[in-house]
Amino acid sequence: MSKTLSHAKITPHRSAARGHSDHGWLNTYHSFSFADWYDPKFSHFGSLRVLNEDRVKPNSGFPTHPHRDFEIFSYIISGELTHRDSMLRKGAEGGQSDKFYRMRRGDVQFTTGGTGIAHSEQNEHARDTVHFLQIWAIPWKRGLTPRYHTRHFDDEDKRKGFVPILSPLKGGPDATFEQEKAAEPTIEGTIPIHADFVMGAALIPPQEKFDWVVGADATESNKRKVYIHVPMTKNGQTKVRVDGRDEILNEGDGAFIDGVNAGDRLTVESVGEVEAEVVVLDTA
Repeated sequence: MSKTLSHAKITPHRSAARGHSDHGWLNTYHSFSFADWYDPKFSHFGSLRVLNEDRVKPNSGFPTHPHRDFEIFSYIISGELTHRDSMLRKGAEGGQSDKFYRMRRGDVQFTTGGTGIAHSEQNEHARDTVHFLQIWAIPWKRGLTPRYHTRHFDDEDKRKGFVPILSPLKGGPDATFEQEKAAEPTIEGTIPIHADFVMGAALIPPQEKFDWVVGADATESNKRKVYIHVPMTKNGQTKVRVDGRDEILNEGDGAFIDGVNAGDRLTVESVGEVEAEVVVLDTA
């Protein structure tokens, strides 16, 4: 196969190389070192620190727990996941708000841990398992004001091309109090993140190719790293090729892409017989 980005180094990260724990209520795979699983080869990639693919059974989940000084986001694949802020009593939320949200397919919830927050993430559905990605990024500075954001990203848009989901907060590391309060992202319609980091997602029809523009015209650093992840959504039938390379990515696989520059067009092709869900994490 011909390579479009001959200067790029693409290294597959196979699903079998991930950490894995099955706690009964939680079945989780770790692309990067997390909890009791540590591999020095997979500590972080640029500002990308955690990528867990989680399945949580009905009527279970993560009880109230603290976070600080990470940017944390959940990408819902199927089922539903209920976020509750520790300050709210169950049943007293008064409808969906930044402090209570029942997330479903297409929803992304984002948390700035900053100086410290506490929340719970529970699957309160009676029957269905929830399947989602939990991703952490290292912020450009510590001690930020804790915040939540939740947005929905439609599947039909993802079938037309990569949809940007996160982009850097306008103002960057030196953002003013007013810019922090306004929470305006560099790319309109995305969630603002305190990092030189862009996230995108696509649903690529069989035998079609979508291009991801490295940096998405939204980042400070010209030298970029891109991590691609293929969630486990089609019972192992998904197959993806990146930049026309020989290696095929299967469900649960990822790929480290080094040596790319802002503006490069990274081609991702669905080479199986089913639609391919693909998540792109683009970092300095």
